[in-house]
Amino acid sequence: MFYNKFFKKQTVPKTVAERMDKIKSSVIPRHVAIIMDGNGRWAKKRSLPRVAGHHEGMKVVRNITILANDLGIETLTMFAFSTENWKRPKSEVDFLMNLPEEFLKIYLPELVEKNVKVQMIGDRTQIPKHTLRAVDKAIHDTKNNNGLILNFALNYGSRAEIIHAVKEIAHDLKDGKILEEHISEELFSNYLMTKHLPDPDLLIRTSGEIRLSNFMLWQLAYTEFCFTDVLWPDFDEDEFLKAIEQYQKRSRRFGGI
Repeated sequence: MFYNKFFKKQTVPKTVAERMDKIKSSVIPRHVAIIMDGNGRWAKKRSLPRVAGHHEGMKVVRNITILANDLGIETLTMFAFSTENWKRPKSEVDFLMNLPEEFLKIYLPELVEKNVKVQMIGDRTQIPKHTLRAVDKAIHDTKNNNGLILNFALNYGSRAEIIHAVKEIAHDLKDGKILEEHISEELFSNYLMTKHLPDPDLLIRTSGEIRLSNFMLWQLAYTEFCFTDVLWPDFDEDEFLKAIEQYQKRSRRFGGI
């Protein structure tokens, strides 16, 4: 009894590699979407300007992308900038619009090497030209890659996306390209920006907020949600693996038994 209480064998924490091997032996989510939240609060806790949190969060995007690619996840969608984020102070918006350029300048060679394919969803009309140039270069330079799709949601809002899809369907109905009886969930999905992607299997939102914030409202209908109090700049490989492990414990019935 004395031995059992004080000298029983302690469980050695598994290494990242061991956890990854176990995860890969089970069902891997094809598409993981992340609402990266908490950069400003991370900076405030350290008496730093908000932009310092955004800059630190940029490094996390790289780390999680590489890990997701190594796990065999097919698509990683990062909510980088919403249609509502234009309401923030101009200095912060300008910094956020420079981040994709800086991120890709630093990490694009590694993404190419790792066979990652960069894509983007969102309204391009308001995005500065220098930001689009950087994103378009990354899309072009990785177009032949067939590993993880790193999909940036930039100036993206789901309600606007849905309204645009409705207008396109109405236009095609009027032109006789489709008939009313053709309209279905599958057809509607083909008018969305994500028509080339599977719906997310897992949504992760950091920083303790428990809402969708106008993100992929149609696509998340049967997605598993994982909310964590961890601020995005502190969201490391361990936290990502925890989310995947949590997902693998879920039973996805899609309305069935």
